[in-house]
Amino acid sequence: FDKTQSKVMAELKKRHIYIIDETQLSRAQLAYVEEYFTKHVLPSLEPILLTDELAIPALADESLYLAVDVKTTEGNQYAVLEVPSDVVGRFVSIPRGRDAQGKVFILLDDVIRACLPRVFRGVFNIESASAYCFKFSRDAELEIETSINESLIEKMASSLKQRRKADAVRFVYDATMPEMLLEQLRKRLGFGRYDSLIPGGRYHNSKDYIGFPNAGPKYLEFKPLPPIRIAELDQADNIFNALRHKDYLLYYPYHPFDYVVDILKTAAIDPTVTAIKVCLYRVASNSQIVDALINAQYNGKRVRVVVELAARFDEQANIAWSERLTEAGIEVIFGIPGLKVHSKLFLIDRMENGQLVRYSHVGTGNFNEKTARLYTDFTLLTADPEICEDVSEVFEFLKYNYRRPDYKHLLVSPHTSRSGIMRLIDEEIANARQGFRAQLFFKCNNLVDRQLTLKLYEASQAGVEVKLIVRGMCSLLPGVSGISENIKAISIIDRFLEHPRVYVAHNRGEPKYYIASADLMTRNIDYRVEVICPVKDAAAQRTLQDILDQQWNDNCKARVIDAYQSNNMVTSEGKATLVRSQETIHRYLETGKLPRMPKSSMRKPSIRRRRGKS
Repeated sequence: FDKTQSKVMAELKKRHIYIIDETQLSRAQLAYVEEYFTKHVLPSLEPILLTDELAIPALADESLYLAVDVKTTEGNQYAVLEVPSDVVGRFVSIPRGRDAQGKVFILLDDVIRACLPRVFRGVFNIESASAYCFKFSRDAELEIETSINESLIEKMASSLKQRRKADAVRFVYDATMPEMLLEQLRKRLGFGRYDSLIPGGRYHNSKDYIGFPNAGPKYLEFKPLPPIRIAELDQADNIFNALRHKDYLLYYPYHPFDYVVDILKTAAIDPTVTAIKVCLYRVASNSQIVDALINAQYNGKRVRVVVELAARFDEQANIAWSERLTEAGIEVIFGIPGLKVHSKLFLIDRMENGQLVRYSHVGTGNFNEKTARLYTDFTLLTADPEICEDVSEVFEFLKYNYRRPDYKHLLVSPHTSRSGIMRLIDEEIANARQGFRAQLFFKCNNLVDRQLTLKLYEASQAGVEVKLIVRGMCSLLPGVSGISENIKAISIIDRFLEHPRVYVAHNRGEPKYYIASADLMTRNIDYRVEVICPVKDAAAQRTLQDILDQQWNDNCKARVIDAYQSNNMVTSEGKATLVRSQETIHRYLETGKLPRMPKSSMRKPSIRRRRGKS
C-alpha cells in the first residue's frame, strides 16, 4: 500500500497537486488553517479524557480517532478525539504559497494536529501536544435473543445496542504512538497483550481518497459515461406494454436505474395494478423505491415488502424503513429465521382484459439508486409467465415457509441452487466425454464453495473449457496440470465495482444463460434465499454474451488468477486492440459496435469430435 500511495503522490506532484502536513505549512497557510479549524472543525470535536476514574464510552466501530498526548506543567494528559470527516470532509483545500502553482490540500487529521492546543485551551497549561491516528473493529455478529415477548424488530434493535459494546477484535494504530499512550488505549478498550494490535502508518481510512476532489485538468478524471436510454421503454405509452412484448436486460450503471423506479411509480398509480411484492436488502438513504411503494399503498394496492433486517451494517437503516413502511399500512415481513433474504425481486400483478398478467424484476444487485451508479449489475425485466410464476412461489415461500415450493425454471437457494449448478456442470462434463465441445463461463464475486470447486476441477479433467471472472475470493487454482489445465480465470478491477453473477453453459451450441444474486459460496447456496434466473430472450442472451466476451478480452484492467497467485496484469500481444471492457461495453450498448477481439465459441454449434482427436 505504501508503495502505491507514494507512486500516486509523486504523480500528483507532477501535475502540481500537493498534499502537505501541518509541519509544511507556511505562516499564511497556518493562519488560514487556524481560521478554518475555529469555524468548521472545533464545533464538531468532543474530546474524551482518559482517566482512571472514568470508563471510556463506547467508541464508534471503524471511525477514525486521534489519540492525543498533551504535555502539561503537571504531567501528561491523554485524550481521544473522533475525526469528524463525515461532517467536515477529509480533505481541506488551502491557499498555495506565494509564486507557487497548482492546488494544495491538507488532511483533516493534520488540521486538528496543527490546532491541538486550541482544543484544550483554558483546561491545561499546555507545553506541547501531539496526536496519533487509530481505529478499531468490534465483533459485528448479532446475537438475536429467542425471547417470545419481543418482536423481531425489537430483538434486532436490542442486538444492535449490544454490538456497540461488543468485544473489540482489531486495533490499528500509528506505529509512532508513545508506549504509555498505547498502553492506556489498550487497557481502556479491553485489548489483551496478545490480541490483534496492528501497528500502521500515520493515516488510516484510506478509502476516503475515493472522495478526493479533482483539482487538476479534466483529463485526470474518468471519461464521462452517461447512462444510455432505451428508446423502446422511453417511447412506450405505458411501460407495461413494452414489457409485455419482450424481455429487457438492463446493465447498470450503463443503463439508468430510473427504469426500475419508473415501473414502481407507474404501478403505484395504475388503476389496473392490484398488487406489488418486493424484496429489500439495501436501499439508498433517500429511497425513491420506498416512496413508490408507500404511494402504491396509499393508492389502494396490496403491497407486501420483504425486508432483510440482518443486512450487515444496514440493520439500523432497515429497521427504520420497516417502521416507515408499516406505518403506511404496508404488509412487512422479515423472511425466514436463519435464512438471510438476498434475492433482488419484485412482482407486479395487473389485470388486463379480465386476465391476471404479472411482471417481474430479477436482478444481481440491490434496489439502491446510489450503488447502481457505482456497481455493475444486471436486471431482467420480464412478463414471462413461467418466470413470474416462480417469482410468485419465492414470495409465497418467504411468507409461508412451512410449504415446500415448486420451482420450474428458477434455481432458488436454499432448495435448488446447488443441485441446479451441479447439474449445469455435469451436463457439460457429459458432453465433453461424448466428444462434443463443452464450455462453462462463470462470472461472480467469490468462488469458495468446496463442492463446486471440486466439480469444476472434474469438469476440467473431463475436457470442459472453463472460463472464470472472479472479482474477489477464489479458492480454485487454475492451470494446474492434471487438475485444472482447462480452467482460466481473471479478475477485473476498474472504476465500477464488478458485482454481477452470471452462469453460462455451452449446451451443445444452444447456451443456457443465468443471472443470479448468489455467489459460489456455501452461505449463498445453502443458507440464504437467493435466485438464479434463466435469460431466455435471444437478444438478451446475445447482449449478455457480448458483454462477457469483452470482459474476457480486457487487456487494460484485468489480472490473471493463476496457481501461483501472482495476479499479473493481462497484457496485449503484438498489435492487439486495447480493450478496457468497462469503456468498450458502454460504446457497445450505445452503438452496437464491438471492439476488435477474438470471437466467442460459446454460441457455435457443437461438433462431435472423433475418438482420439482433440
